[in-house]
Order: sequence, then C-alpha cells, then structure tokens
Amino acid sequence: MAFTLYSLLQASLLIVNAVAVLHEERFLRHVGWGTDQGIGGFGEEPGIKAQLMNLIRSVRTVMRVPLIALNSITIVLLLLFG
Repeated sequence: MAFTLYSLLQASLLIVNAVAVLHEERFLRHVGWGTDQGIGGFGEEPGIKAQLMNLIRSVRTVMRVPLIALNSITIVLLLLFG
C-alpha cells in the first residue's frame, strides 16, 4: 500500500472514529480518566489529562454527525474504486 494523501485521510478518520466511540463509564473510568477525577481548583491551569478529556468530550459532541457523513463517503469510495 502506497503512502498517499487518501491513505493519510483514511487513517485520520479511523483515529477520530476511535476517539468518538470511547465511553466514559465503560472504559475511561477504569483507566482513571473519568469525569470526576479531573477536577482542579479555581484559577489553576488544567493539566494534560483534563485537556485530553475535554478534547475527547468535544470530539464526541461536535463530530457525531460529520463522522456519519465522512464514513459514508469513505465506504462509497472504497466500494467504487476498490
């Protein structure tokens, strides 16, 4: 498989899909990344862990509908062009 722009886009789509399906209660809480574990004090800078949890929540919220469209387009392109 050659390294092309399409394969790079497809790999990034797979990574965003993986982030979108992470479930807080089933998986992230067991790893120590639950919602109740990243609470900091007022005025403190959020740590890396809190920023990553915020990114995961944002991806799940914002990218739900666009991911359905992008996955559908990718499937159709794979069916048409192999």
